[in-house]
Amino acid sequence: MKLYTTSIPKTLPDWATVISNNAGLIEVEINDESPGFHSIIEELSTEIQPGIVGVKAGDLCQILSIEMVDANEEN
Repeated sequence: MKLYTTSIPKTLPDWATVISNNAGLIEVEINDESPGFHSIIEELSTEIQPGIVGVKAGDLCQILSIEMVDANEEN
């Protein structure tokens, strides 16, 4: 899984890696097979729609202390 952000903390968890930093847009890749990542996902899991359990990207970004960029946002 990849996230795009404009800022990141100095230290990321071992399951998150900066892939690129071009023109202020930072690409972070998440190792979704890491036990540490699975632990966070279990902690954040909630019912996001009736009958569907998942994790909101915004909640994950808050845990990572990053601000997610909305790729669908128009200027």
